Amino acid sequence: MSKLFSPINFGNITLKNRVIMPPMCTYKVPDDSGMVQEFHKIHYGARALGGTGAIIVEATAVQAVGRITQRDLGLWDDRQIPGHKELVNIIKSYGARAGIQLAHAGRKSEVDGSVSVSDEAFSKSYKTPKKLSLDEILSLKQDFVKAAKRAQMAGYEFVEIHAAHGYLLNTFLSKVLNNRDDIYSRDRARLVCEIVADIKTQTSLVVGVRLSASAWRKDDYSVSECANYAKVLEDAGAQFIHVSSGGVHEICDDMPTIAPLYQAGYAKQIKQAVSVPVIAVGFITKASEGEALLLGETCDAVAYGRAMLDNANLAFTLASELKEPENIDFTYRRAY
Repeated sequence: MSKLFSPINFGNITLKNRVIMPPMCTYKVPDDSGMVQEFHKIHYGARALGGTGAIIVEATAVQAVGRITQRDLGLWDDRQIPGHKELVNIIKSYGARAGIQLAHAGRKSEVDGSVSVSDEAFSKSYKTPKKLSLDEILSLKQDFVKAAKRAQMAGYEFVEIHAAHGYLLNTFLSKVLNNRDDIYSRDRARLVCEIVADIKTQTSLVVGVRLSASAWRKDDYSVSECANYAKVLEDAGAQFIHVSSGGVHEICDDMPTIAPLYQAGYAKQIKQAVSVPVIAVGFITKASEGEALLLGETCDAVAYGRAMLDNANLAFTLASELKEPENIDFTYRRAY
């Protein structure tokens, strides 16, 4: 059996293979409700039916003001739980593990009332955010925990805390943006660590974190510094790390060439710092690429993003490339 189609444990849950659907926003909520739509059930259900090992549902806001747009999913209200429960049941019924990314857009929110680590806007096209007070940070932590509890009530088995791409938690990690004069600037990873620890204490969910391993600016945190963040997050209870990059600043002077596997090196550096599973992502499209990353100990699982948008049965396609028909649902083998 290939490494890509071997099982892996994330905490106390076992994935049947290492093919991950990463969170990718769809902006399909037609109103201001944050509610799961029929689209989401079909969209994610199709990828579960297509053989994916685990699905991480798109960035889902823990506060109404934490949405990227008004068309985002939410888990800030108990009324949103039933729709998520239906979605989870569909994902699980086809053999995939169900997770969700909990997020707050911070200064990259288009919704009125945006907040951030400071009062600096992301760009001229974004609103100027309000700098969070310590009391508001306490409320934010509680809202992450409440959203995680709702995720658990809906049946999700794991949550991924979004601390990447310049969204709220990522800005606390930034040396450039986090110019506060309090405990959350003296220890920039403190807020994310506290959220992870609180969710671990108050739920039975597996908890992971998505990080931008590089801020793509020479004056901001480095990959080695991010590896240190990953280690302290592991110590706080994080059970997997999902490695992305960028999105922190509008203008960058250290951006890599965007090409296949361009983020793989970041994942490898993070993996060398932690003992929990590491997910690599970033223009990975072929079975051979995923298999090489795993065999080369660059990562422990592989997220296929755009390729999975293109092909709901991508996991079956990857299994076919690796000549493993046993990993293709019998009904669909005729197609391969």
